[in-house]
Amino acid sequence: MLRQARKAVSVQPEPEDLGGGLWSVPVPIPDNPLAYTLVYAVESPEGPVLIDAGWQHEDAWAALRDGLGTFGIDMSDVRGVVVTHFHPDHSGLAGRVRETSGAWIAMHHADAEIVRRFHAVGQGGRREFELTALRRAGAGESELAGPSRQTQVSPPAVPDREVSDGDLLDVPGRRLRAIWTPGHSPGHICLHLEDGDRIFTGDHVLPRITPHIGLYPYDTPDIDPLSDFLGSLDKVSAMTVDEVLPAHQYRFNGLSGRAQEIIAHHEERLAEVTALLSAAPVTLWDLTAGLHWRHAWADMPQQARRMAAAEAAAHLRTLETRGVARRDGADDPLRYVLR
Repeated sequence: MLRQARKAVSVQPEPEDLGGGLWSVPVPIPDNPLAYTLVYAVESPEGPVLIDAGWQHEDAWAALRDGLGTFGIDMSDVRGVVVTHFHPDHSGLAGRVRETSGAWIAMHHADAEIVRRFHAVGQGGRREFELTALRRAGAGESELAGPSRQTQVSPPAVPDREVSDGDLLDVPGRRLRAIWTPGHSPGHICLHLEDGDRIFTGDHVLPRITPHIGLYPYDTPDIDPLSDFLGSLDKVSAMTVDEVLPAHQYRFNGLSGRAQEIIAHHEERLAEVTALLSAAPVTLWDLTAGLHWRHAWADMPQQARRMAAAEAAAHLRTLETRGVARRDGADDPLRYVLR
């Protein structure tokens, strides 16, 4: 999931032939300001390979099927689906594509493990997990009333293939290489089309907005998703590629410059979090409420507040890693002080 765009995308683009045996198909995301996911198809002699698949919904399926049909591609011809990360607007239709064509599904092994965990646990108990997390953050009981209003989605299809950093994907006649870029998810990957000098960035680098970087649960030990994300941005910033093809919004040039802008944004956010810390302990919830958000805290629904707290927790973990902040005590709710 992404931080919401400054304004909803009102016009959905048309399927487009990008040249060099590459096509893009906008696949709608129902009731979401992002409006659509850009699914890309890479031509090969043994059938096209999709990069992401879109949200699991009949309208999305029709858009993907008909969009590919614009270029004479039948869904049954699809050879494989490379999922940049497990989030439902990227992985949702991968299973249906596989059922239709027999295509393989590939995903980084870190996200594949999360998908297997989703299938093992199921939807039961999710609401109680959310409420427990909010209480631990310091939310009052009055703030926990009512439903979370989060759309329930089925877990993504379990992938057939797992990839690691630097692997070449099974796209005959092409050179499509996986670049592990953790942060937005543990197994997020970008994909470098080496024979076309293009990079598919998924949600890692977008032209105008930044992906959500959250820590779930809020005090999970031994992981630091924001530091991972910043390192991943440095990694792709060092690449020289001609064109950036993200999963949302629009294609652009200038990968390094945009990556550095996103790094600067998070450094500013880290400074903002630091400014709210002192020797007096502050709960994660109160600290989150004190940060600047696109919408006023009082107007944010519970689900948005939960994600905001996860983002604040990720920034606090990076400050802990840097020796700037520390957790105060081991009891709930979670409290933090300057180190």
